[in-house]
Amino acid sequence: MLTAEEITEIDHEIALVPIRRAACIEALKIVQQHRGWISDESLRAIAEYMQMSPEELDSVATFYNLVFRKPVGRNIILLCDSITCYVMGYEKLYEHLKAKLRISFGETTADGRFTLLPNACLGTCDHAPALMINNELYRNVTREDLDGILDGYK
Repeated sequence: MLTAEEITEIDHEIALVPIRRAACIEALKIVQQHRGWISDESLRAIAEYMQMSPEELDSVATFYNLVFRKPVGRNIILLCDSITCYVMGYEKLYEHLKAKLRISFGETTADGRFTLLPNACLGTCDHAPALMINNELYRNVTREDLDGILDGYK
């Protein structure tokens, strides 16, 4: 069941588009912002409200890598694995993150603090390698920078 606050926010997005279903991505993002991820129950509630089948909405949700269909950590690390970041040191960053956090891509730390995900492009190739934590972009990242960056997130 959607909350009154979620419905109000979704209704705002619906009003901005000519067809109700066109706001389905925004509806997913709104519910995820409130709940942290999109459970099967949430997906069914959103689909019903958007006048879509759960299967149709799930195909949208699973297409976008930033719609989370399973629980994630409090902080999402998106590590750019584009060719530019790869050439500029992505592997060193990934190896350091794996060792420090004791997780690989798609996993969450035992304390629920971080989830680590690959990202095809963060749009900052001129400052590679890059990563994003939540909505904060880090550019020209070195392995030595990582510990200090991670310490800023609880």
